[in-house]
Amino acid sequence: MNWLPPEKQLESIKFGTVDVIPEDELLEKLKYSVDNNEPLRVKLGCDPSAPDLHLGHSVVLRKLRQFQKLGHKAILVIGDFTAMIGDPSGKNKTRPALSSEKTRKNAETYVQQAGKVLDLDKLEIQFNSEWLSKLSFADVIKLASKYTVARILERDDFEKRYRSQTPIFIHEFMYPLAQAYDSVALEADVELGGTDQKFNLLVGRSIQSEYGQKPQAIITMPLLVGTDGVNKMSKSLGNYIAFEDNPNDMFGKIMSIPDVLIEDYFVLTTDLPKSELDKVSAMLKNSSVNPMEIKKRLGWEIVRMYYNKESADDAKQHFEQVFSRKQVPDDIPEFHLSEPMNLVDIIAQSGLISSKTEVRRLIRQRAIKIDGEPITDEHLVLEPKNCIIKIGKRKWLKCNE
Repeated sequence: MNWLPPEKQLESIKFGTVDVIPEDELLEKLKYSVDNNEPLRVKLGCDPSAPDLHLGHSVVLRKLRQFQKLGHKAILVIGDFTAMIGDPSGKNKTRPALSSEKTRKNAETYVQQAGKVLDLDKLEIQFNSEWLSKLSFADVIKLASKYTVARILERDDFEKRYRSQTPIFIHEFMYPLAQAYDSVALEADVELGGTDQKFNLLVGRSIQSEYGQKPQAIITMPLLVGTDGVNKMSKSLGNYIAFEDNPNDMFGKIMSIPDVLIEDYFVLTTDLPKSELDKVSAMLKNSSVNPMEIKKRLGWEIVRMYYNKESADDAKQHFEQVFSRKQVPDDIPEFHLSEPMNLVDIIAQSGLISSKTEVRRLIRQRAIKIDGEPITDEHLVLEPKNCIIKIGKRKWLKCNE
């Protein structure tokens, strides 16, 4: 293996991170790796609580891909066993547990989607049920004896719940210990995670030491703010950009992010070299440059990464045609209206918005228009006629008699 010098590897790895703990230990691990021609084992845990990956997930996946490019062994751990506990990180209440069948089904789509970022041919995929389900009760007691309740309660979310007298169940204390045991089972040299995982990653270091292993170095990545510009990207909040979004939707959602997030998105979600990122930063500070043009570059780069250059060109053209020039797109779905029908039912049956509750919410927000006029009546019955219905910012429906 033709290794990059350890110092150069560390410089590259540190870019875009929040924490590298401890940095000197990571450098020593990199030196040992190069000297002995032995790749580091780099672990990323994946919580299969939902079937879709979004750009928020891509931040840490891209850092794992960087380790692959540097020649190290990337390990994606599917938490099918720990999902039965439910990760309490950042939560103010107990998370519902998932069934084994549900987590396995979600995991299948995770791996397929992760392949848009990672090199699957060089990826080691592990399910933590392989070792956690085999622990005896005596093994679990032994594991629990390695960490104190006082240290567990130092975690911010547990501390807040304890102070507010919100119930904390004993099994929730086991989550960081189970995640830490993953590192023991895999003999991880490095573990990656978002900043909300910092406590769990540090527990991994402690537990590895208790089991006689060299503790892993940990790397935390920023949490990507969603399209609302306020909260971290989350499917439950509806502020996400999914890997599986079609190119037009992906581009359109990127164009909807607040201008203050443009630079973060370039750094955290694209593969542009630092020289290009510096140019983007300079343009954003130049009052004569329209941020929308920079955002179009961002949208183009991201669509290209998840699809291809042609799709990126088409998505940019579609956005400029529909939104910048206020034109109706040519290729919108049609709905045949032969008799009077409730507008909510029309949109739901079209498949553009599957939930009637969501359609009603959009109507209340004046986000649905018929021939350019906002609709405010949730009970509106549409007579047979030719019209154009605009749903939100990016969906259209043509009604025909």
